[in-house]
Amino acid sequence: MYGAIEAGGTKFVCAVGTCLNDLTIVCFPTTTPGETLSKCFGFFDNYSKDLRAIGIGSFGPVDLNSESTSYGYITDTPKAGWSNTDFVGPFRQRYQVPIAFDTDVNAAAVGEFASGAAQGVENFIYITIGTGIGGGAMVNGQLVHGLVHTEMGHVFLVKHEQDTFSGSCPFHGDRCFEGLASGPAIEAHWHDRGENLEDDHIAWQIESDYIAKALINYTFCYSPEMIVLGGSISLRPGIIEQVRKAFLTYMGGYIKHDRLSLGIDQYIVLPGLKEQAGIYGALKLAEYKLKNNVDTK
Repeated sequence: MYGAIEAGGTKFVCAVGTCLNDLTIVCFPTTTPGETLSKCFGFFDNYSKDLRAIGIGSFGPVDLNSESTSYGYITDTPKAGWSNTDFVGPFRQRYQVPIAFDTDVNAAAVGEFASGAAQGVENFIYITIGTGIGGGAMVNGQLVHGLVHTEMGHVFLVKHEQDTFSGSCPFHGDRCFEGLASGPAIEAHWHDRGENLEDDHIAWQIESDYIAKALINYTFCYSPEMIVLGGSISLRPGIIEQVRKAFLTYMGGYIKHDRLSLGIDQYIVLPGLKEQAGIYGALKLAEYKLKNNVDTK
């Protein structure tokens, strides 16, 4: 049996099981590190005798370098109270099993690659747009890691001509994708949660514009065969259609490929696993860790 954690800025999802159709799942709000990790322990303690490995996909930034003294830590995060939190250490000490650790978006990418929309696609990007914005890239069937992990939510964007919002990112204000288009940015801009805004509200036109601009940047940089667009905002009715339309306008026919014209609905897609991409991906990370006995840096 494998354990899995999808650690988000709003909620934690924990699971145990052996495959996608054999998962026991619980979820709870992300509060303080002490309280949240204690709830994780309370769940996994029930299965500790059967656990072979645990996979963790976490909000970030995180340290993925296994040679670093802060490996397994959440580092300088905008999430209040979570900076410099040792995530992997307490689980490794408590359960004495291999621990796989990666970003939440990389875990979701693994889930979509294994059993979702990106099955058989070795070069793709997974983007999540919700409480935060992040992205994971898979190139030639391998997750991209480098100096640190990718920070696709913080690419700089040209502001929409009708947008006067000052931005919500504590690091970049209104210059980056997350500061302009995350769930908290929408709420701060329009003084209401996104789910309460009407479908014809101008917020969604601006939101789609920002998403399309970001996807254009990723396409030019990574040349992916597919972009999987996840997160609660991406699932908003009509958003993906607006994004595809704006994407083609901004592309301007520069890259000549059928997938970027008539096949745009096969290029920018929603997750095949829907809300389970992250937790299932974390489970697969645990499986890979146990089988390969290697770090996921």
